[in-house]
Amino acid sequence: MTPTDTPPTDVPADVQPPLRRALTTRLLFLFILGDVLGAGVYVLVGQMASESGGAVWVPMLAALCLALLTAASYAELATKYPRAGGAAHYAHLAFGPFPGFLTGFCMLAAGTVSVATLTRAFAGDYLGAFVTVPPAAVAIAFPFALALLNARGIAESMRANAVATVIEVGGLVLIIALGAWVVLRGDGDPSRLADLGAEEGGGPAAAVLGGVVLAYYAFGGFETSVNLAEETHDPRRSYPRALFCALGAAGLLYGLVAVVASTAVPTERLVESSGPLLEVVHAAGGVPDRLFSFIALVAVANGALLTGIMTSRLTYGMARDGLLPSFLTRVLPRRRTPWAAIIVTTALSMCLALTGDVATLASTMVMLLLFVFAVVNATVLVLRRDPVARDHFRVPALVPVLGVASCALLATQVEREVWLRGLPLIAAGVLLGIGAEFRRRRRAGAAPAAGAAGTAV
Repeated sequence: MTPTDTPPTDVPADVQPPLRRALTTRLLFLFILGDVLGAGVYVLVGQMASESGGAVWVPMLAALCLALLTAASYAELATKYPRAGGAAHYAHLAFGPFPGFLTGFCMLAAGTVSVATLTRAFAGDYLGAFVTVPPAAVAIAFPFALALLNARGIAESMRANAVATVIEVGGLVLIIALGAWVVLRGDGDPSRLADLGAEEGGGPAAAVLGGVVLAYYAFGGFETSVNLAEETHDPRRSYPRALFCALGAAGLLYGLVAVVASTAVPTERLVESSGPLLEVVHAAGGVPDRLFSFIALVAVANGALLTGIMTSRLTYGMARDGLLPSFLTRVLPRRRTPWAAIIVTTALSMCLALTGDVATLASTMVMLLLFVFAVVNATVLVLRRDPVARDHFRVPALVPVLGVASCALLATQVEREVWLRGLPLIAAGVLLGIGAEFRRRRRAGAAPAAGAAGTAV
C-alpha cells in the first residue's frame, strides 16, 4: 500500500463526514421565503378580519415584529451551533434531555396540527368552485393523497414543491394587482383600513392581539430553516441575512395582500368567506373563479405537503434516537421513505381535521409554537454561559427577553377551546418524554454493568 492509499489514522471509522456546505445566501433566502409563504394568508384573512376589523394589516405588521424577535434568537443559536437539530437540540444543550425532547415533540405536534388546519382550508370555498364535497370526506382523502406523494419519495415531493411555490407566489402577486385595480377604478373603500376593532368591541388593543394569534400562523415556517445552517456557506453572515430578508419579503407581500383585500372587499364578506381572497377576484372581475381557486388549492396543498414531510421526518428521527417507539423507524425497502411515521402522523392529522375548524386548529398550532419559541428565547440567555470559538451572530440580551414576553402575551390571547385541544398534546409529550428518559437512564445504567462484567472476565 502506497502512502497515498493509507487511510487517515486521526479520523475514527465510525465518524461520518460533515454535511456539504452547498447553500449560498440567495439559495437559503429562497428556501426560507418558500417555507414562510405558505397557505395561511389564503385562508386566514377573513378570520383575522373577524377579530380585528378592516385594519387587517395591523395584526399582520404586529405578528411580523413579534416573529422577528424569535427569529433573531434563532439566528444567534443557528450561527453559534450550526448543525441540524433545531430547537430540540438547543433546548437539550441548555436544559437537558427531557426539555429537549418536549420541545421537539411540540414541534412535531405543531406540524401535525398544521396539516389538519390546511386540510380544513382545502375543503372550503376554493374547492367549492369545482365540486361540492363533504368536509369529512376531504379530511380523509386529502391527507391520504399527500401521504402517498410523501411516501413516493423526497425528490418527487421537492419537485412538486418547486412548481407549487412559483404558483402560490404568483397568486399573491395577482391578488395585489387585482386589489389595486379595484382601488384605482374607484370601487374600493380605503377608510376600512382604519377600522380597528370587531363588532363585539373590546378595544383596539384586544382587536390587534386577537388578530395577531392568527396572523402569527402565516409567518410560521422560518424556524425549520435552522436545520440548514450546517449546510450553508459562512453561516455567520449568510443565515441572518437570508432569514431577516425572507421574513421582510413575506411581511411585505402579506401586508399588501391584507391592504388590498380589506380595501376591495367589505369586511363582512371577508369574515363570512372560507376563501377570502376569492372575494377580491369577484370584486375585480376579469379572472375566472376556477383559475384563482386552483392557485389557492395548490398553495394549500403545497403547505400541507411540506409540513407533512417535515413532521414525518422529525417523527422518524426521534424514533431513531430512541425517543419514540421503534416501529416508527420502518422505511419502504425501495423508496427508502419512513412509511410508519407517515402513516401515524397522517392518521393524527385526519383525526384533528375531523374535529376542528380552521381558526381553532390554526390557533392550536400557534399555541404549540409559542411554547417552542419561548424555550428558544430562554435558551439564548442560558447558553450565553457557553462560549464557543467560532464567531457568531449575537443579539442584545433584551431581544430574547422581549421574545419570551411576546410569547407569554400571545398565550394569554389563546381561547379556552384551543387550550383544551392543545394541552392534551403537550401532556402526551410529557408522558412520552418521561418514558424516553427512563429508557435512557436504564441504558446508561446497563452500560457500566456490562463493562464491569467484561473486566471481571
